Amino acid sequence: MKQDSDATTVPACFISNHEGFLGSIKNFIKDFVVTEIDTSGQRVNTATHTPDSASSDENNETGAECKWNNHSSQDNDVAADCGLDVTIPSPGSFDLSVILGQSVSEELEQFVLTLKEKPTKQELSLGSFTDKHHRANVHRAVRHRFPFLMTVTIQPEIRVREDPDYRELSQLVTEDEAEDFFRFIDAKVRGSSYTFGPDDDKDHRTVVHHFLSRRFGKLVETKSFTDQGTTAISVRLREQGRPKKRSAEERKEEEVYTGFTLRKENLETLEAISYMAASLGVLPSDFTYAGIKDKRAITFQSMVVKKVSTQRLKEKTAEFERRGMCVTQIRSVSEPLRLGRLQGNHFDLVVRDLRPHGDTHSSAADTHTRLAALVKEAVENVKARGFVNYYGPQRFGSVKSVQSDRVGLALLKEDMVSAVRLFFTPEDLSDPVNNAKRHFIQTDNAKESLALMPLSKARERLMLRAMNRYGTGPDGCTQGWLSLPHSMRVFYPHAYCSRVWNEAVAHRLSTLGHRARRGDLVWLQEDSAESSLPQIHVVTEQEEQEEVYTLGHVLMPMPGNTVKYPENAMGAWYQERLSRDGLDGCRFRVSNLKLNLPGCHRPLLASPRNLSYQLQRAACGEAGEEESTGNSSRNSDRQLNGTTAEGKLTLTLNFDLDSSCYATICLREIMKCDP
Repeated sequence: MKQDSDATTVPACFISNHEGFLGSIKNFIKDFVVTEIDTSGQRVNTATHTPDSASSDENNETGAECKWNNHSSQDNDVAADCGLDVTIPSPGSFDLSVILGQSVSEELEQFVLTLKEKPTKQELSLGSFTDKHHRANVHRAVRHRFPFLMTVTIQPEIRVREDPDYRELSQLVTEDEAEDFFRFIDAKVRGSSYTFGPDDDKDHRTVVHHFLSRRFGKLVETKSFTDQGTTAISVRLREQGRPKKRSAEERKEEEVYTGFTLRKENLETLEAISYMAASLGVLPSDFTYAGIKDKRAITFQSMVVKKVSTQRLKEKTAEFERRGMCVTQIRSVSEPLRLGRLQGNHFDLVVRDLRPHGDTHSSAADTHTRLAALVKEAVENVKARGFVNYYGPQRFGSVKSVQSDRVGLALLKEDMVSAVRLFFTPEDLSDPVNNAKRHFIQTDNAKESLALMPLSKARERLMLRAMNRYGTGPDGCTQGWLSLPHSMRVFYPHAYCSRVWNEAVAHRLSTLGHRARRGDLVWLQEDSAESSLPQIHVVTEQEEQEEVYTLGHVLMPMPGNTVKYPENAMGAWYQERLSRDGLDGCRFRVSNLKLNLPGCHRPLLASPRNLSYQLQRAACGEAGEEESTGNSSRNSDRQLNGTTAEGKLTLTLNFDLDSSCYATICLREIMKCDP
């Protein structure tokens, strides 16, 4: 069963009235398998890919077959789903602890802190690196993470020291601008530009122009421009301004896209990406994917990585497998993936320890017979009527002490300090992570808390590092949030809006019933195949009376700055609900954090496709012989009544869902409880 807090994030409002049953999920990692369905309707682990014309048969190899051992439940004590306690690294950074090793990475961090306190000409040795690709990874990673450092190779040793050019520029502009400019220079993206902050002092701009021309004139060109009364310096990369040492092979590699299928086990999608990026010497942002998958599960998903050849990726497959990842179907592709570019997901789930709701003193055989009938009724109901399309509890975080939506509300109210303190609220545990969080809450000392925070907690360390530099006041906390990637910053306001959506749906069903009502929102039905994008339509009184639309057509808005709200009692409900949280007139923009929430119109109901199930008798905790299979359980009565049922029953479910729909919510409708 889920934590009690889940009940507050996912209301107990169902669409069917069958009895349901009790059971548990994710007892084993193998009990929850998620396979992405691509836009052509194929599962990505079985899809056949047509290689690009430039690809050879070798480039389209699937790679070595993955070998996996099933884990016991004791291996799976990490929190399920993607909650607050999941390590999500920044897509804009390398994992230096992987590239350099933990001890050298910590030594480098200390060297940087010393430099910040007292500039010095001292150097730090990062060690010897005989492999040229490894050396390139070290140079790139250190420069990206610490743009104020200069890396020097005295083969095979790499040393770091403060970059004098950075020091000089940071005396002319802010340190943030200096860091961003050096990252811009290192990235060398063709046709890109960088703009410094407003500067109305012409003499000062002249000094900056002269410095940039003197030190980077072969790479960039600069100009001042005026916009809405303010003047700033813009820097553009010259067309031929590429690094002299880059070979033709390296330049060609910039345009390479390699597609593959990732099978991961008990890993976050972004955690897996971070490790692969560090190993391959590219940025996590060079990986693209259609969606993020569950952590505590076996998952299959498509990915594309930029600047990595098929051969180079194949060379890393054995290393990835040791970290719980298997890379197959490696092939050349012509473009990156886009978020949301999938049809949905296929689920293979196992529910163990089945039992009826309430106490029962029936014999095992009678209980099994009753369960078979309960399961059949539940599955048939959900196949026919679907389920309420709630956002699942993983949308709100798995940490007991604070839900992600509370952090999101503070961000929407632009209360950066409260949002940070909610983010660092510890659980009632004494592990290193919670001890570090507790120290921060009690002392407000970011530097000491950073020293206590484990290296694996990338998000927390990024925020603490920023606050150590900028302070823990409103401006420092803003910088802390800005240190996180955009996808992570926006997660929290989205969590708040998702909670409001869940509450709105529960209120809509309890007050307006299970029919489409006047003022509800639906997609406009168009007869023409050539019509443009579907438009929102408000159900009229006549359409309600004639039952033109059903509950399955109804859309509910997730709050945002572009959505239309229902023109019935639910419209007023949304206004009152947002007002209760102090969001009257909220623009759903957090300018300081570069966040914009347009909102969306989400179907009130969802339906599983290709739903099938089977019941099995478990013996001594393991699945036993099959008792009933397929979409029908007509043989179950004969088999269950004709044998002595000793073990408890296990239910296996197989079905497809559209993207952004939650399998745990579908299970909830089937079982009438939080699985």
